[in-house]
Amino acid sequence: MPASLAALAPAKVNLTLRILGRRADGYHELESLVAFAPCGDHLTLEPGPALELAVSGPTAGQSGPLADNLVLRAAGALRARIPGITLGRFALVKELPAGAGLGGGSADAAAALRLLAKANALSLEDARILAVARETGADVPVCLDPQPRMMRGIGEILSAPIALPALGIVIVHPGIAMPTPPVFKALGLQAGERCTAPAASGPVPTDSASLLHWLATERNDLEPPAIRIAPAIVDVVHAIAALPGCRLARMSGSGSACFGLFDTEPAAMAAMPRLTAAHPGWWVRASRIGRA
Repeated sequence: MPASLAALAPAKVNLTLRILGRRADGYHELESLVAFAPCGDHLTLEPGPALELAVSGPTAGQSGPLADNLVLRAAGALRARIPGITLGRFALVKELPAGAGLGGGSADAAAALRLLAKANALSLEDARILAVARETGADVPVCLDPQPRMMRGIGEILSAPIALPALGIVIVHPGIAMPTPPVFKALGLQAGERCTAPAASGPVPTDSASLLHWLATERNDLEPPAIRIAPAIVDVVHAIAALPGCRLARMSGSGSACFGLFDTEPAAMAAMPRLTAAHPGWWVRASRIGRA
């Protein structure tokens, strides 16, 4: 039996998010440049015949009933597809806030699938793992191999990894839980309705100056409806934008977490204390995205 295994479930950041329309089945089609910051939840697996999960950490109280946890849901779905698969005892240390638009449970489920793949000598390209990722949640496929990518469709169409340049990032969650369905509802698209704005064109720039310029021409289409639900998000974006060296501030995903980009990780680290001092109740992390 393999020894104890460990994985990081990194914070997912939607640097851009265009909504292209709503399908007849009610799902929204999107296009999003997704990146990952090396801060997040921590998951370990002690392989064994049973399936168990223990949750701890600063934000464990936000993770909901244990039976509904996406780690257990993903592992159970994989067991149903692969009889006799080695499972085991998962221990999840929650650092990411819930309802933040940072991946959270999806990143945890993806980390569980990575660990189970390793414990069972399976490829992440195994069709059964990919099917479970898609079934578990729209963000799980992009979190399965957490590298910068363009995500399309309802989250299941992924580009090859994109070599984003290293940038500093400050990620902020103001403590406002923002479930995704109400934000999409506030967007107001009817089934079958298409948006007039086209999808982004051309490749994503891979040098810092060009990428920052390109990102400034992009947007998050869910930011306006999220602000209608929680107007305080505007204050969060403005507070980040006012930090020294901030090059761009925006909401991530369906909210309510927001982020600011900086030229370097040290610049983000230097700016963070001003934010934590002014808003001690906010969850704030400084990190990086792109190449190490």
